Amino acid sequence: MHDKNTVGEAVHFRLLGAVSADGADGELRLGPEKRRSLLALLLLRRNRAVSVAQLTEALWVAEPPANARTVVQGHVSRLRALLVEARVDRDEVHLATAGDAYTLHLPDGLVDVERFDALVAAARAERHSADVVDALERALGLWHGPALTGTVASPPLEAWRQTLEENRLAAVETLAEHYRLLGEPARAAEILRAETVEHPLRESLVSALMLALFGAGRQSDALDWYHRTRESLADRLGVDPGRALNAAYERILRGEGAATAGGAPVAVLPEPVLVRVPEQRAPEPEPLPAVDLLPRAPRGFHGREAELAALGDAARSAPDGAIALVTGPAGVGKTALALHWAHRHAARFPDGLLFADLGGPGGRPECDVHEVLGELLTALGAAREDLPDGAAARSALYRRLTTGRRILVVIDNAWDVDQVRSLLPGGTDAVAVVTSRHRMLGLLVSELARPVPVPVLGQDESTALLARVLGPARIAAEPAAVRELARLCAGLPLALRIAAAKVSADPRRQIAALVGQLRHEQRRLAGLAAEEVGVTAALRLSYEQLPPPAARLFRALGHLPGPVIDAYTAAALGDLDPDAAARALEQLAATHLVTETDGGRYTLHDLVWLYARELGDRAGPVERRLARERLADQYLFTGLGAAEAAEPGSQPCFVPAPGSHRPRATAEFATAEEALAWLGAHREPLATLIATADPARAWRLVLTQWPLILRRVRDGWVPLLQHALEAAAEAGDPDGESQVRALLGWVLVSNRRLPEAQTCLAPAADLAQRAGNQVGRAVALINLALVQAELGDPAAAGAGLAQGLEIALAVDHRHTVTLALHHLARHMLATGRPRQAVEHAQHGLELTADDGPEVRRVLLHTVCGEALTGLGRHSEARVRLLAALAEAEQLGHDQATAEVLRALAGAEDAAGLGRSAAGRRRRADEISPG
Repeated sequence: MHDKNTVGEAVHFRLLGAVSADGADGELRLGPEKRRSLLALLLLRRNRAVSVAQLTEALWVAEPPANARTVVQGHVSRLRALLVEARVDRDEVHLATAGDAYTLHLPDGLVDVERFDALVAAARAERHSADVVDALERALGLWHGPALTGTVASPPLEAWRQTLEENRLAAVETLAEHYRLLGEPARAAEILRAETVEHPLRESLVSALMLALFGAGRQSDALDWYHRTRESLADRLGVDPGRALNAAYERILRGEGAATAGGAPVAVLPEPVLVRVPEQRAPEPEPLPAVDLLPRAPRGFHGREAELAALGDAARSAPDGAIALVTGPAGVGKTALALHWAHRHAARFPDGLLFADLGGPGGRPECDVHEVLGELLTALGAAREDLPDGAAARSALYRRLTTGRRILVVIDNAWDVDQVRSLLPGGTDAVAVVTSRHRMLGLLVSELARPVPVPVLGQDESTALLARVLGPARIAAEPAAVRELARLCAGLPLALRIAAAKVSADPRRQIAALVGQLRHEQRRLAGLAAEEVGVTAALRLSYEQLPPPAARLFRALGHLPGPVIDAYTAAALGDLDPDAAARALEQLAATHLVTETDGGRYTLHDLVWLYARELGDRAGPVERRLARERLADQYLFTGLGAAEAAEPGSQPCFVPAPGSHRPRATAEFATAEEALAWLGAHREPLATLIATADPARAWRLVLTQWPLILRRVRDGWVPLLQHALEAAAEAGDPDGESQVRALLGWVLVSNRRLPEAQTCLAPAADLAQRAGNQVGRAVALINLALVQAELGDPAAAGAGLAQGLEIALAVDHRHTVTLALHHLARHMLATGRPRQAVEHAQHGLELTADDGPEVRRVLLHTVCGEALTGLGRHSEARVRLLAALAEAEQLGHDQATAEVLRALAGAEDAAGLGRSAAGRRRRADEISPG
């Protein structure tokens, strides 16, 4: 009997922090982000059905792919296998399928969200503050970071995340209030301060913190929080403080904010002269700055509210003066952002608004800081004839004149940290806003500047910017063309403004006409230029400042088959060792020509990638050819390593062609899952590379994907394999042609294109023999036999399988021997010889007894179980098929799992277990319909 009092000791789930689960033997390896997200949603809706549509909405931020249902089903299958492996059934936990939905059944108390809610409810029912504090401290102790960490940032999960966070903050506020009532305001202030820093616009938090600080005798700190929050509300939201915040402020001014242990207010200050905050009164006009060198505010500025808020935070007063560093790629709108913010907040700096453009004519880094200092000093009132000669002396005078003044200095187009240091104002009341294409880590480290990264615009923001320039009527007239124009400009404000200017300059010109021009990649950058202003001109400035290795690598990036690169690919393209390639990528990232994402990978903005292609195309033919060859060979050697990791013990599918460039380093794969993930992630770039590779490399590049092809055999591989077949024939390589035919034939069989498969496979064995590849010959014979069996020629099929087994045994290739034994067992079963089928299958299982879970073993277990069923040995069959199911689910192989489930359903039907068999078939159809 299950003891309800022990529920949760063997398994429990955590959502309040990183999504995780603990089984009887420790933490479960939940795997990738989408699987954690799926588990999270099932737990949040525990004991309730969650449809595939709801799961799909939660697992993708943007439009889900066409195979979303299959992906969801695959993650459900793997999650179910994990739960089975963790033996959670003894805690009455199981993942059930009902029609088009899934339900995670589990008893109360296994999820930390439940325990948190229960403790908060208990606190709400308590009458004494000490008991409330005890319950809430235990509740908040369940949190280990932001809720649902490690899940997809989709709208459903974001809504749950916000709800959970709101519940936590409410608990924090209640806990702090009861600390105050217990006479511990300092403790209340301690927990509230950390939360208020994270949520500066949550007025209930700020109000509670103000009262806690006042109760702890820190009146000035309490009032400072009020004024700071009032300014933030005005800057970010354009609103005044609400009633709760004003009420807390008034209580402090009247001395009513402190509380004793009993809760009675204690007046600790004399009655102030002013006891009420003016409500809804327009502010008095502030004097204009004494010095104003700012250029005019940018016209048509739109959006960027998040970046403006971040800039406001970074420019808030600091102990040594605030420095905000606005960074981003060329043309992203850094200067516009800085100037818009500066004009909006000019009244904060009554002693002066200074501006220095370090880009020089055309934005090039040619500006003389000595001259710039002279202009600034003159503006600050120094006589030009009295200015010192040296830059160091001028910088010292500049710091002296700016000390003690509430002044803003905008330093635009900075290229060098030393330049910026010379222009930083003195004193603690000044603010510097620096814009740069470089990340300027030295400024962050030595001057404690706060970074404000400026990304490209999203689709909606891009469209809004176009509407701002063109007007709503033009946008409404051609909405589809506007959306495509925004996409072609890839969110770069400079490109969007140039495109809008070209349209607006000629009212008769349709937006669709410009879109038609920009669709052509070769003409796009030229089309995004207007007189001396253009995307190419802006990017050229960044490129020309690169050191030679980084510049060579950037040119080579134009040969990439996709906009993602890592250090290994960079090393191949730039002919660099991996460390030098990593440094070159860092230099490109520092100038925002590439963007670092995760796992040591970088991406290129679409227009930057086009510019790199232009440079690569202008390089000499030798440089172009070698870069492309090195890149292809990088994928070839990495693919060989991935195939070995995905299918240990298999024979390499090819020997690299003569003249191949062996990479200095390749990615390594610790598990089959890692290798398959790499192959899946690089499928599209590989297809692009294959289309332009020379024949000898093209067919080899296709064959590197064979482990993935076998697992996703119905996933549209035929055109790529046909291209590989043509390439192998053109290269005059009989071994390559044989191997491609064997793999293509297998895919055609699996897609039920049997006559085509027979035509494809017929010459494969002879080609392999000509090439001296006996293993390839055996595989070709086995694959052809499968087609012959399907086409109704069992005698020819049996002979081909026997011959394939004989050849594999002769060359002692265990992998191919077990392949032949599996198909011979399947053939025996199909031709009414179940006893011989069991013998062949058991022989294969003996050969692989020392191996871990593998697809070959799953298939051998399956055919053995089916043969035992045919012999009426139902109990043995079921044991064998359950072993196959466990291995298939551990591998995460959907097709093999579905095949086992269908075989198991047949065995259970034969044993009289019809209800269980029906459940197996439903689950098989969910995983792999057909």
